[in-house]
Amino acid sequence: MDELGRIKKKKLEELRKKMEAGKMETEIKVDDTNFETRVMERSKTVPVIVDFWAEWCMPCRVLGPTLEKLAKEYKGRFVLAKANVGSTKIKANEYSVMSIPNVKLFKNGKVADEFIGALPEAQVKEWLDKNI
Repeated sequence: MDELGRIKKKKLEELRKKMEAGKMETEIKVDDTNFETRVMERSKTVPVIVDFWAEWCMPCRVLGPTLEKLAKEYKGRFVLAKANVGSTKIKANEYSVMSIPNVKLFKNGKVADEFIGALPEAQVKEWLDKNI
């Protein structure tokens, strides 16, 4: 393992310990005013999954609890950011969110992967395992 790999592994272990100690959030709410710091900056240390959703969206209501459950199960391997499209209009437009639910994975300040629609839990887990 190279030096960068060792550093990443150490940081991930530190994040897991913080989460297990209840010192780290596994789920955050974001809007246009805090997206840069809560998603872009944070994604430089841990993957951030942004769930663009709306209250009136039935598929969003199906997918949301699945993502929330997996955020807890994965114990700090990623942070789930909930972005209601009503309060993230600028960012939703910037990231071409045309349909919801729209889930984007941010790593190092960039979109690394994404999916649209309410996938079953097994498919979401497969997607997570492939990407984080």
